[in-house]
Amino acid sequence: MSKYAGEQVLVVPRPLFDSIGTFQGIRTHGLEAAIDRLLDPENHFFMDREEAEADPTHKQLIPYCLIRCGTSILNYTRGKSGGEDRLHAKLSVGVGGHINPVDTGNGRTGKDAYFAAVERELQEELVFDTAHTNRIAALLNDDSNEVGRVHLGVVHVIDLENTRVHAREDAIANLVFSELVELQGILFPNLESWSQHVIQDIANL
Repeated sequence: MSKYAGEQVLVVPRPLFDSIGTFQGIRTHGLEAAIDRLLDPENHFFMDREEAEADPTHKQLIPYCLIRCGTSILNYTRGKSGGEDRLHAKLSVGVGGHINPVDTGNGRTGKDAYFAAVERELQEELVFDTAHTNRIAALLNDDSNEVGRVHLGVVHVIDLENTRVHAREDAIANLVFSELVELQGILFPNLESWSQHVIQDIANL
């Protein structure tokens, strides 16, 4: 049996992404218009995840949340129970996951369903004992590897009042807050590729 067990995930056709403007790495310009097109219900649909993971003609939309308190940034090691084996044991500064049909409950579509998915992912993975804000800061694309070719990240910046945040599931291991200078230096080689892009361009977020 597939490890994805019939999971359905939200995708956009690759030609739609290309029409927005193909890029590599972080993109912040034209963000609002791009998000409007990606989250328009006419432009996306759900696909079987097992199929989507091997189909570069579509991009799975992934909220990727950078969580920070001042210059301290949350990071963790991706555990074995995470859904993506290809990222196991990598260091990550991004919290989030796939958008599923459950997020369309109560008649939600488009942006409403998307933001419901973001909140669901955050609450499933973390416990917040502090106030926080949440804003979309960029799009993230990396076609240099097999994981990136089938995913498109929507980078969120979540600013905290303090660092009282705890992991709720085993997929997030060794959760700590590290200073930006550490992530840009000694820890950088251990970061997954998306996290490297975020840390390299954090001044623009």
